[in-house]
Amino acid sequence: MLGWALMFAVLAILAGVLGFVSLAGLAATIAKVCFVVFLVLLVAGFVLRAVRGQSVV
Repeated sequence: MLGWALMFAVLAILAGVLGFVSLAGLAATIAKVCFVVFLVLLVAGFVLRAVRGQSVV
């Protein structure tokens, strides 16, 4: 998920430089959503591992 967020962030930057403003905005929004989903899954994984008694790190 983090890979997708980075890919869309690069796409947004590239589209912005080339002048495709609406595409850049869409790609930036998708990158934000992917990053938030990544963070939620990361925290959920940490919590589940901590509840099971496994090492979090």
